[in-house]
Amino acid sequence: MPYVSREGDVFVLNLGAEGEQAGENRFHPDWMDAIHASLDEIEGSEGPAALVVTSTGKFFSNGLDVEWIFGHLDQLPEYLDRTHSIFSRLLTFPMPTISAISGHAFGAGAMLAISTDLQLMREDQGFFCLPEVDLNMPFTVGMSALLNSRLPKQTAIEAMTTGRRFGGPDALAAGIVQATSDATALLSSAVSRAEQLTSKRGANLGGIKRSIHGDLIGALETKTRDTDFAFGQQ
Repeated sequence: MPYVSREGDVFVLNLGAEGEQAGENRFHPDWMDAIHASLDEIEGSEGPAALVVTSTGKFFSNGLDVEWIFGHLDQLPEYLDRTHSIFSRLLTFPMPTISAISGHAFGAGAMLAISTDLQLMREDQGFFCLPEVDLNMPFTVGMSALLNSRLPKQTAIEAMTTGRRFGGPDALAAGIVQATSDATALLSSAVSRAEQLTSKRGANLGGIKRSIHGDLIGALETKTRDTDFAFGQQ
C-alpha cells in the first residue's frame, strides 16, 4: 500500500508499498482508499509544506486494475468515479505538488502524474503512455477533460489516438513534463524544487487551483453511467 515519508517540509507520497517488492501500483479500490487516507494525513499537517508523488521500481503506476474490473463489472461506474476523485484531489490540493515519475506511467497512472502542479520524469527509463486506444477502452468524460486540459493539444491528440509511448526526453519535448533527471537525482530534484514552494501552502492556494481547473473539476465530478464506458468492447 502507499506510504508517506517526509524530508523537511516536503511530504513524499510513495505510490507503492514500503519495504516490499515494488508492484504496479494499480488503482485497486483499497489502494485508492489508501491514497486518500495518505492525502488526509498530509493535508491535516500544519505549517509550510509541499508534496512530491513518486514510486520505486519499474512502475510509477500501471493504471486501472483490470483484473478487479472484470470481476466487478457491475461496480464499474462507481469505480471510475472513485478513480476521478484521486485526480480531483491532487488538482486542488492546498499545497504545491510535484510528480517524480520514476517508472512507467500508463493509463490512469499517467493521468495521476499530470494531476499534480509540476512533473519531473526519469530520463533513461520508463514511459508515459495512454494505451486505451489499443484496449478498445473509451475515455470517460472526466479523463478526456483532464488530458485535454493538462496536455498541449497536439500532444493530447497523439497520445490519446495512437497510444504512443513517450520516454523522458520525448515527454519533455512534447510538454508532458517540465524537466527530466537521471534515476539517482530524480527524487532529490523534485524535493529540492518543492522546498522552494512550501510557503505557498494554504487555503488560498487551493482556491487558486480550483479557479484554474474549475471546468475540469466539473467534468471529473460528472457521474459515470453504465452506458458511458463499455470496457473492452468493439
